[in-house]
Amino acid sequence: MGIVYHAHYLVWFEIGRTEWCRAAGLPYAEMERNGLFIPVTRVEGVFRRRSSYDDPIRILTRMRELASRGCTFGYEVLNPAGDLLADGATRHVFTDAEGRAAKAPSDVLAALEAFRVSGGGH
Repeated sequence: MGIVYHAHYLVWFEIGRTEWCRAAGLPYAEMERNGLFIPVTRVEGVFRRRSSYDDPIRILTRMRELASRGCTFGYEVLNPAGDLLADGATRHVFTDAEGRAAKAPSDVLAALEAFRVSGGGH
């Protein structure tokens, strides 16, 4: 059909989330080495306009909510003209290495919150 396959948007959300955490000073790999994982528990997406193969895109990512046991990220996928192609959100729970729900360490929460309220977006 010449348009981007819908599942790619989920990959773009993940790229946006990964880069947001890196910009906040908490790369995923470092959090995982320290025993904190952030699995996705819910995904929402709305497709607004079509995007074709090889079209450049920009992903805006923000943390919408943060709590001791989880968080929600919001995303906007834009074309170079600034037109909204899709938007969505992912909900996450913090877990330990065994996949059990856990509270995030206070230093991690403080760093995420500081970046979130500073308008940190990527």
